[in-house]
Amino acid sequence: MFLACSALAIGLQGCGSTAPAPAGPAAPQAASAPSAPASAASIPSKAPTQARPIAALPVLQATPLEVNPSPNSYAHRADAAALAALIAEREQLDPAWTTAVLARAQVNDAVRRLIMPAANPGAKNWTAYRARFIEPIRIRAGVAFWKAHRATLQRAQDTYGVPMDIIAGVIGVETIYGRYTGNTRVLDALATLSLDFPKGRSDRSAYFQNELAQFLKLCAEQQDDPTQVLGSSAGAIGWPQFMPGSIRRFAVDFDGDGHIDLRNSTADAIGSVANFLAQHGWQRGLPTHYAVQPPEDETARAMLLQPDIVPSFTSAEMLKSGATLETAAHPHPGLLALVMLYNGGAPPTYLAGTDNFYVITRYNQSSYYALAVIELGQAVSAAAKRSVK
Repeated sequence: MFLACSALAIGLQGCGSTAPAPAGPAAPQAASAPSAPASAASIPSKAPTQARPIAALPVLQATPLEVNPSPNSYAHRADAAALAALIAEREQLDPAWTTAVLARAQVNDAVRRLIMPAANPGAKNWTAYRARFIEPIRIRAGVAFWKAHRATLQRAQDTYGVPMDIIAGVIGVETIYGRYTGNTRVLDALATLSLDFPKGRSDRSAYFQNELAQFLKLCAEQQDDPTQVLGSSAGAIGWPQFMPGSIRRFAVDFDGDGHIDLRNSTADAIGSVANFLAQHGWQRGLPTHYAVQPPEDETARAMLLQPDIVPSFTSAEMLKSGATLETAAHPHPGLLALVMLYNGGAPPTYLAGTDNFYVITRYNQSSYYALAVIELGQAVSAAAKRSVK
């Protein structure tokens, strides 16, 4: 779920027209655009490497871990013990194990700093934002990723309907194809943000308490040692930077080894990104956006911009308002959104976003992020094709 290449600030300034640092699914963002409900689409069976959701494994029973008595430890905090008891009861975990695990967590002051909004966020600028992601190092890494995992990308596209370049774009924006997945203990990050969320911004401790519960449940299900899992400063894990709750809801065993591992299995990462987007409503074969010129009339333009990234108008309604759409958009069967991306002091960039553009913003609630994913994926795909000619 995050990070300016994986492990830094969550895009908490969120919302469709902001340009936050990249964040993976379910990042706690103060976005104005409503979330789309996950669909109930079933996952096609495909032996022997079928995609399987996490199975309910027996609750992990473990000898209580040795408590670290350092000053930053949660070992002797009454609020930590109370939270451990609540999580154990709600998630049906062994209370002694849950208490011992949380006692091993450490307050991480860097996590508290990084969750805060930037002091000087600066002007929103798509041109500058784009340059961070559609650049030679990331494209070269993407080409190597594409060549090494083309068959898996193709299988994910066939299974879920999400194009190979979109999957590659997400993983490239999130972690530069696994290069930067975070080096913070997830247990420390989630405990800190659950019990010591900093003052001076909207309190998101309840969100992180739920993610901590999901993390401990995940470790029990997957038989992982929760003290050894590394991720971002906000608790996002693996190549696609999923928060623990998103791993439990959307991650799949795409390599068929009976275990979901977004940190070490590229196949699981690829399949899980595709499944996340499919479950949020991705429509097979639908474009992500069209070229558009907004109405010259300010009132009409404001009317089209009001819903932000949420598709709300038919192509006919946009044309009637005075917008100019590329010819391919005229017969578009669904709704469109007039999306505006600022370019600092230069004229804004506009596009007509489809439902699939909106789906990408369910991963990170920012139009800047979504367009970066799209354009990086296109650049990687084109470069990979050129390299084999």
